[in-house]
Amino acid sequence: MQVVLPGVLADLAGGRRELDVDPGGATLADLLDTLAGQHPLLGRRIRDEAGQLRRFVNVYVDGDDVRYEQGLATALRDGTQVHVLPSIAGG
Repeated sequence: MQVVLPGVLADLAGGRRELDVDPGGATLADLLDTLAGQHPLLGRRIRDEAGQLRRFVNVYVDGDDVRYEQGLATALRDGTQVHVLPSIAGG
């Protein structure tokens, strides 16, 4: 699976904006568990202490917002691309 990060989060993954991750399971939660094991600071920016997606972090699996799919239980398949985007607000 490929995880794509914006520049603001890339620093938490050693400066890489694209990561190849073997999730060790078939769901988004499995992928994020693996990602957090490899990059703990990035993992904490994506999920809260309860393991849920943080409110202002958007995650897309193959272009679909997981909040409108199965959330962390969203199924992944070979070749899936996951985009992680923090919300941006301002005036």
